[in-house]
Amino acid sequence: MEPSGDSGPQGIEPEDLGLEAVFRRLIGATGPISVAHYMAEANAHYYGRADPFGAAGDFITAPEISQMFGEMIGLWLADQWQRAGKPALSHYVEFGPGRGTLASDALRAGERFGFRPQVHLIEGSSRLRQVQHALVPQATWHDGLDSVPREGPLLIVANEFLDALPVRQIVRAEQGWRERVVVHNGERFLPVAGARPMDTAVPSALADGPVGTILESCPAASGMAYEIAVRLKAQGGVALFIDYGYSTPQTGSTLQAVRAHQKVDPFADPGLADLTALVDFAQLKQIALAGDVDCLGPVGQGAWLMALGIGARAAALAKSDPAQAQALMTALDRLVSPEQMGTLFKVMAYRGPGWPQGEGFGEANV
Repeated sequence: MEPSGDSGPQGIEPEDLGLEAVFRRLIGATGPISVAHYMAEANAHYYGRADPFGAAGDFITAPEISQMFGEMIGLWLADQWQRAGKPALSHYVEFGPGRGTLASDALRAGERFGFRPQVHLIEGSSRLRQVQHALVPQATWHDGLDSVPREGPLLIVANEFLDALPVRQIVRAEQGWRERVVVHNGERFLPVAGARPMDTAVPSALADGPVGTILESCPAASGMAYEIAVRLKAQGGVALFIDYGYSTPQTGSTLQAVRAHQKVDPFADPGLADLTALVDFAQLKQIALAGDVDCLGPVGQGAWLMALGIGARAAALAKSDPAQAQALMTALDRLVSPEQMGTLFKVMAYRGPGWPQGEGFGEANV
């Protein structure tokens, strides 16, 4: 999730102190926990306690920056649906729908072209489900993709979702490669090299990397992407992954925490900040190959949105409401500028058999 320049009020509720104590007891009783375990539990606690979005929360996502973002996604999906023959039964599926802003904007834009799918939101937080219901009351909520209907094509959106899934880290220690774990030194939590050997998990090209080298992987993201690919191959449809990440393999820890729109120590105050890590789009491409679906991209978010016509949409909105022209141009710049979200954030699509080439990805499949 991207921090904004705004600041927001933050308070610590009594129940928020519980996770730190739970981790300390767990580590004291059974030993260090993996970074992946720490991140998974911290984010589950974090998203269950409050609405973290917007200026009064901890971060602002693209749908909250401007309605134009969700509209472009809705138009892209509607175009896919139309060119696939306008199937009578289709399903809009969104992972981690936040406040429901993206779904609301996308469905409104798509409806202008006859795109009226069944709506399925995959959300684990009961608090956020209540918030989403206000904007998308027609939705059906799910804990995972397995309960989404298996008849009719799926049009799937995962915007800034994969980055919050727990990453596994392994680090090159003096003795070899080890899983990176979290300990408590009596004052704070710290990541260190654990005792478990991980040499067999390291690609041969990196096996002799210098001490301190960190490799990340995200089994949860890979599993989710593969499940999506399998469903698209069986049912047809498309999936959009929009997130911040990298297109070629890299080393180093990308784990970060955001609280009150500022980056903070990810190992301080577990459960009170949003923990994320960069998404490995190269791995998502390999998952598409394994799932036997086409993969488009990744391309930069800015280039993709501009190819879809967000510049023209901003101009039209500014003309109809001149008082908002400056705010619209500021929002547009934030979404597409290489210095803002335009390059770091990337867009990738999976498409099922026979589904059309998606706009914004060029002519050739990747």
